[in-house]
Amino acid sequence: MMHVTIYWGKKVTLLFHWWKTRTWMSYLITLLACFLFSAIHQYMEVRRIRFKYSTSSNSSTITVPLLSKFGHCRRFFHPAQLATSLLFGAHSAMGYLLMLAIMSCNGGVILAIVLGLSFGYLVFRSHGDQ
Repeated sequence: MMHVTIYWGKKVTLLFHWWKTRTWMSYLITLLACFLFSAIHQYMEVRRIRFKYSTSSNSSTITVPLLSKFGHCRRFFHPAQLATSLLFGAHSAMGYLLMLAIMSCNGGVILAIVLGLSFGYLVFRSHGDQ
């Protein structure tokens, strides 16, 4: 049965039909997994942003307006841009999985994800160098 209101209990089906919790131990392991996955989501965001800024060129170059649109095709497949795109894709997929986990409407899962995101932000992003 799919819940449409927030409920509190140890019986949860999370993301996949085979990920079901029936005991308190499996429920606590699931909450820990949600917490860690949320913290890793924040870490991935920091890595992606830092990688993007470390690979961006700050030098200003003179471009010819007519040829600049053709020169962009060469830079499209630059390894750094490809890596940044892959990190963005992984980060986006993690975000959507977290959203789907929250849609299970289990109060413990929601709290674990929110606390994991907060913890990840505190550890990885709250140092002022965002």
